[in-house]
Amino acid sequence: MRPSTALVGLVFAAVHCAGLDVGLDVEVQVGPGKARASPVQISELDKSLQSLYKIAVDNGGNRAFGLPGFDASVDFIVNSIAKFDKQKQFTVWKEPFEALFTQVTVNRLNISETESYVPLSLQYSPSTPEGGITAELAVVPGDAKPCNGEELAATGADVAGKILLIERGSCPDGTTFAGKVKTANAGGAVAALIYNNAPGPVSGTLTAPNPDYVPSGVLLQEDGLALRERVLAGEVITVDYEHKQTIENRTTVNVFAETKAGDKKNLIQLGAHLDGVQAGPGINDDGSGSTLILELLRTLDAKRVKNAVRFSWWGAEENGLLGSRFHVRTLEQEQIDNLLLYLNFDMVGRGFYGVFDGDGSTYGRVAPAGSDIIEALFEDFFAARGIPVQPVALSGGSDYVPFLEEISKPVGGLFTGTGQAQDPCYHQACDGYDNVNKTQLFINTQAAQTILLKLIDEGTTLIPKNATSVAPKVLVNLNEVDLEFTKQCSHEEEV
Repeated sequence: MRPSTALVGLVFAAVHCAGLDVGLDVEVQVGPGKARASPVQISELDKSLQSLYKIAVDNGGNRAFGLPGFDASVDFIVNSIAKFDKQKQFTVWKEPFEALFTQVTVNRLNISETESYVPLSLQYSPSTPEGGITAELAVVPGDAKPCNGEELAATGADVAGKILLIERGSCPDGTTFAGKVKTANAGGAVAALIYNNAPGPVSGTLTAPNPDYVPSGVLLQEDGLALRERVLAGEVITVDYEHKQTIENRTTVNVFAETKAGDKKNLIQLGAHLDGVQAGPGINDDGSGSTLILELLRTLDAKRVKNAVRFSWWGAEENGLLGSRFHVRTLEQEQIDNLLLYLNFDMVGRGFYGVFDGDGSTYGRVAPAGSDIIEALFEDFFAARGIPVQPVALSGGSDYVPFLEEISKPVGGLFTGTGQAQDPCYHQACDGYDNVNKTQLFINTQAAQTILLKLIDEGTTLIPKNATSVAPKVLVNLNEVDLEFTKQCSHEEEV
């Protein structure tokens, strides 16, 4: 039986009201002598979104790790905390770490003066020699789907010294790009062009640098199939291909603000990643989550908390959850034992009202005890306001992963979707200020504030302290869930 939550918060009657004047100007108070917070203000959320968007516009169009836009975003968060924290109720610090930075600077494919393509880049692809590679295009005949050199040789394809055009597809190593690049290298090809196995654009990563890779890029399915048919018909196509990608370690940071008051042995941690992709401003992904937790900090009466609260802005999430992984892996055992739970807010600005499936009732994977309680608290908030909830799979792709899988902590949070119907600008240049539904962000921030206050007061009663050994495999397999209802980032081999 689910626990009664009896949540007290702001009353919000209309789910999609117009304009910025929403909410009641009353202090949120869970009960006499309990945690307090001033009301969430949509105008404050709006200011933060505008600030992050301006940072992106002023710094090459993005806020990606390793580039000036991220550094400016860090400064914005730190300066905002200082402005809000006049009574010095928070301890603020940065946690530096090294992460592998990649950036494509050249990516061109010419066949003639009148025929050219712009291949989609693969993260961690080696660069071509200076000036590029000029070579004949080779294809795989028949219906073969080779995933290694032996299978490629069995097709009879002559690829040595050529650029191999090969279809994307699943390989035994669990990849759909890397296995194909390794196959091209094993056959003696000097480069690989992988065409998508479905219509529409695609981006992806080779996961990490590997000496078995050759320079590689991705073509749209229709372009790849057309080129393949020409080669199979006997046309000799000579390709001029150049790809330059910087791959190097750069130092970046996580940012934290922790209440000075409260029980440090029952710490509540919440977070959102501050970085975005290089392709765009990253205002929904994840300026929305960064803005949400900044507003929670601004409104919290930090001197009245029963349990201490740590706010976290992660770096290098888009490169493989690197900031949150570094943080979790460098915690001392006592720090792990003191952590009660983790709440994650990654993309909370447009789409459905998604709550993580902590009890496993939808996707069949039960997270550590207490995750079910967090899910129920969020569900009750939305149910009380007549807002339908979409269960979201804990399948990886965001910063709850190391807390869940490496130290077995209860997790929960909100997510509004990456599907075309939810966010058509996901990981694109159009993920700007106008890409966020301000009313939905406001409602999600109200929900997060209400549940945070509840956990500050009653977390030690509601949430069991878990064992801190490595958790069993609880992440939902991506093949078991509609990708519309989870977050799968390009750092997970493909999107």
